[in-house]
Amino acid sequence: MSTNVTLTGISTATEALRARLGDRVVPRDDPRFAQTAAVFVGGPDRTPALLVRPQDADEVALALAVAQDHGLPVAVRSGGHSLARFGLVEDGLVIDLRLLDDIELDADAGVGRAGGGARAGDYTVAAGERGLATGFGDTGSVGIAGLALGGGIGYLSRRDGLTLDNVLAGDVVLADGRQVHASADEEPELFWALRGGGGNLGVVTRLHLRLVPQGPVTGGVLMVPLTARGLADAVAIAHAAPEELTVIVNAMVVPPMPFLPPEVHGKAVLALQVAWSGDPGQGEAAVAPLRALGAAVLDMVGQQPYAALFQGGPAPTPMRSSGRTGFLQADAVDEAWAQRAIDLVTTAPAAVATVNVRPMGGAIGRVPADATAFAHRDHDLMVTSSAMVIDDAGVPAAEGWSGDAESGLGFGGPSYVNWLGAVGEASSRAAYPGATWDRLAAAKAQYDPENVLRANHNVPPTA
Repeated sequence: MSTNVTLTGISTATEALRARLGDRVVPRDDPRFAQTAAVFVGGPDRTPALLVRPQDADEVALALAVAQDHGLPVAVRSGGHSLARFGLVEDGLVIDLRLLDDIELDADAGVGRAGGGARAGDYTVAAGERGLATGFGDTGSVGIAGLALGGGIGYLSRRDGLTLDNVLAGDVVLADGRQVHASADEEPELFWALRGGGGNLGVVTRLHLRLVPQGPVTGGVLMVPLTARGLADAVAIAHAAPEELTVIVNAMVVPPMPFLPPEVHGKAVLALQVAWSGDPGQGEAAVAPLRALGAAVLDMVGQQPYAALFQGGPAPTPMRSSGRTGFLQADAVDEAWAQRAIDLVTTAPAAVATVNVRPMGGAIGRVPADATAFAHRDHDLMVTSSAMVIDDAGVPAAEGWSGDAESGLGFGGPSYVNWLGAVGEASSRAAYPGATWDRLAAAKAQYDPENVLRANHNVPPTA
């Protein structure tokens, strides 16, 4: 802490908030603080002064007002999966939305409503009980709001569009405390900016999402031995597949995680996350080309509820993460490219290293490029390299590996904001190039001219 003024500000802010919110204010000397403040991605100390856990939009507005009155920087936390750890802010106030986790499903209207702290897995299970779904990513513990505001590329994206393409409206608390409803008809410029602009414009307390019918899928995880030919073929299959088939392609060495069978630990595998969301009777035929890639090391692909794809997986043990994300056209991924990817993951100085390839196209590419603040619809593939290490000592080597992966696999340049760990204007401009940046900056000037909400991949307001 740098000054007594700051200490005084924190103390008075804490008392002002406690008068209204009681024990839902958690300062850093509270025994609950460490557990409450923990996020999915570990990193160097970035210790907030206090966390506030609002239960409605009025309390979010109160937290914003108190923070500004007392000179405290603000961060907003939904699921806590930000690779840049934006759910934390040094010596500031974190608005922790996890108590705003309400989920309402109107099957007749085809609309789902999710609070700002609701998680993808909980929503998907609830919707699945009614034979419905909204397309998210591939991880149940991710916060819906954080995912949707940046993009959302997952199992239904090629069929139904990105998660943000399925956002019908958002209830937003602005930095000055105003509460607005953003949709195509109300606050349309804010609605445009929310869909892709991340948390830069306001605090989203509820999203209104399109629901679509969704029955059982043929899906799960398929692992085969990792070869250059197999990796290149898997990417080609994923790219050329019908829109109802999503194949998320991973080249990796299997870590010793307890939810995976011991016999696959330490093996270099081509790990495919598979989802056929079309006619259930055609599922086995749709995934047959994937099974032909090699003798299965692990085959968990079968007919199951769509929601089952969001269940299970690793416990959220914080680790340090280093990675890069970008885009490629499909013809760039040949056998030589695949061999470079294999060389990278099998020699990585990390506990877990992955080259992840997600097919785009389909419904993603049918949305006009300027319809939302997501600016990368003309690419075939999204590529991400990720290295996870246990502690700070491993970070420099992991960072070096990440740079080698980006250059060696040729996906540097435009970036996907939800998987962007680097912070700064250059990184933000990679996520929001050209006219997208200019329009977001103008919207920021309208809705947050003082740049109060800057703990994000920030686009500052136009001067």
